Amino acid sequence: MSRGPGNGTAGMRVAVVGGGPGGLYAAALLKRLDPARSVTVHERNAPNDTFGFGVVLSDETLGGIEHADPAVYAALQREFVRWDDIDIVHRGHTLTSGGHGFAALGRRRLLAVLHERCRELGVELRFRSEAPPPERLAAENDLVVAADGVHSTTRDAFAHAFRPRVTTHRCRYIWLAADFALDAFRFEIAETAHGVLQLHAYPYERADESGPGASTVIVEAREEVWRAAGLDRLDECASAERCAKLFPETLGGRPLRGNNSQWIAFRTVVNERWSHGNTVLLGDAAHTAHFSIGSGTKLAVEDALALAACVEEQPDLPSALAAYEAERRPVVLSTQRAARGSLEWFEDLATYTGQPPRQFAFNLLTRSRRVTHDNLRLRDAEFVAGVESEAGVPAGTPPMFTPFRLRGLTLRNRVVVSAMDMYSAQQDGDGDGDGDGDGDGRGGVPGDFHLVHLGARALGGAGLVMTEMVCVSPDGRITPGCTGLWTEEQEAAWGRVTRFVHEQSPGTAVGVQIGHSGRKGSTKVMWEGIDEPLPHGNWPLVAPSPLPYREGVNQVPHALTAAELTAVREEFTDAARRAARAGFDLLELHCAHGYLLSSFLSPLTNRRTDAYGGDVEARLRFPLEVFDAVREVWPAERPLTVRVSATDWAEGGITPEESLRVAAAFAEHGADALDVSTGQVVAEERPDFGRSYQTPYADRIRNTVGVPVIAVGAISSWDDVNSLLLAGRADLCALGRPHLYDPHWTLHAAADQGYEGPGAPWPLPYRAGSRKPPTGRTDAPKPRLAL
Repeated sequence: MSRGPGNGTAGMRVAVVGGGPGGLYAAALLKRLDPARSVTVHERNAPNDTFGFGVVLSDETLGGIEHADPAVYAALQREFVRWDDIDIVHRGHTLTSGGHGFAALGRRRLLAVLHERCRELGVELRFRSEAPPPERLAAENDLVVAADGVHSTTRDAFAHAFRPRVTTHRCRYIWLAADFALDAFRFEIAETAHGVLQLHAYPYERADESGPGASTVIVEAREEVWRAAGLDRLDECASAERCAKLFPETLGGRPLRGNNSQWIAFRTVVNERWSHGNTVLLGDAAHTAHFSIGSGTKLAVEDALALAACVEEQPDLPSALAAYEAERRPVVLSTQRAARGSLEWFEDLATYTGQPPRQFAFNLLTRSRRVTHDNLRLRDAEFVAGVESEAGVPAGTPPMFTPFRLRGLTLRNRVVVSAMDMYSAQQDGDGDGDGDGDGDGRGGVPGDFHLVHLGARALGGAGLVMTEMVCVSPDGRITPGCTGLWTEEQEAAWGRVTRFVHEQSPGTAVGVQIGHSGRKGSTKVMWEGIDEPLPHGNWPLVAPSPLPYREGVNQVPHALTAAELTAVREEFTDAARRAARAGFDLLELHCAHGYLLSSFLSPLTNRRTDAYGGDVEARLRFPLEVFDAVREVWPAERPLTVRVSATDWAEGGITPEESLRVAAAFAEHGADALDVSTGQVVAEERPDFGRSYQTPYADRIRNTVGVPVIAVGAISSWDDVNSLLLAGRADLCALGRPHLYDPHWTLHAAADQGYEGPGAPWPLPYRAGSRKPPTGRTDAPKPRLAL
């Protein structure tokens, strides 16, 4: 905001559609920055009409308001109710976590402050009148700010340009209020004969000599619970009366009231573009984030700040709108990911209610993955210590350095070096790397690279180090550079690796992942062109159905016959026998990422009409046959795990219910753990990337099926690992890229946390390096007093 008016946006006509906090604040800022602008706000409701009760704003948002408009900030400061504690009430326990720092005020009071500020600045406020049609507004104004909410008529009018996606979720909720001020943010869980309901409540008006104050109360339940409880048949008054009786610890028999309150389902709004011509979306019109992380008004106000700043700073309106979207979109996407994590946690609340009280409270507080173990410990160390004690974590031991037992194998910590394809095996018999498929059987041998690569990670402290996917046959390779276990030479080479790990890094387990590429085979190594066919020397591909990975690019696979299925199953058992003789401590069956066994599981890749295709039970048939055969030959005392893709990230793919059935089936057949990944099944997938983005799938399987899980997917910090484990969302955490960046990631995580116990022993030759080296001088003379 340093340039001031005089650029290409000076003196323009501005129309704002929607008189909520975001629209009003945008209007005030645009007018304040250039008094010559004509700014009009169109609001169809009366000035005091509003829905909901309290509004929560963060310190970060308030700081932006203070900088942009000190007058508004000063007015809000006088109104805010502040508190630090969060109370979680569940099964007779009330647990309190402090140090959180919230600020809230009544929504009507916030609107009144913004109304007053807009009038002071000369903004025209038009209430009780519909805005002109979007096309007309765009023609008559230089800038149109569409702040008209989740049901935006402006967005609908230009849907072809904004390309919105609206997702309706599985819970119903209602906004109510209580006429007393709570002293903390409050969650209370009600377990009824109909299912679980939850209360979210916080104060927004302080108690003083003028009255008892007030609190927002939101009641939420899964759709089926809401209907079973008969809440779908109640009007506003009856709903408030029923809800008041459900949460005695928080409400104590005191009544609730509504304000045109209705039971609604939350809708997540995402737009591919936020501007069209001179029309720009702001707040809920552009994006929504679930109320359980208190972000709706916060995002709208921050949008207004950014939009006004970009209009002021950029030379013309198109540049300003592009800069606004570029600045805000990453922030919004991050917030929406966190909000979705929180939303889905509450949708699946019933799966967590049986957790011990402190673990349940910790799980709730860290549900969005924005609050973490370390962050929460800084806020309230006593609370986190209580959670760790209840979980049996020894004092002074980070959760990641506690042992975990799988069948006859005890891992000294919960860190796994994830299976990562290295594409660095000997490619054929004469070593020329041409992948000519000459049939001599000598390709796929792990060499010095694998010894050093896996040996270094074993020395780096992880409890379990996994190989890449080791292929069960020459035709089951992904690339000519993939390793295998179909020959004695390969078996001997892997034995060299396992001996090194066991002798040089005692206590580290080494596991092998075996698989078959299926329709995704016969391609170049990753750095030469991922999923691209070989220029020559291709080998035939097989799959459940004759569907290429990419039409017109990849080879059409041959649909396996019953006799060929038997031969493939025997290839897996032969590889398992060799893996056992080679000395591996654990075996993982690869049933994910669109490779052969995975392609049987997904309805997108399995179109068979025999006993191996159809519903999920039929699609499971061959992977389970392979699993049973491998379990029979794999030593009984050694664990056998399965990697699965819990979603295909594509329309028509495996459903959440089917992924649970897949996990349950493998568990019933004796899988010791599920390694839960996602996607890579079809080329047209649309993954929702982000920090720890795959871990909710592992969480759901663990807490629904009851089988141990290995969580994977952009877990990058030891804080994430501790958080997932202590919350009960995972039993082990697999990290890939962090271990490529730092082979000693686990030992360094221990050093960073000041841990020196048995969960992370430094190899004797490395012990002198167990302390982080100093980074520079710290003994410079202190500044002298200046007179």
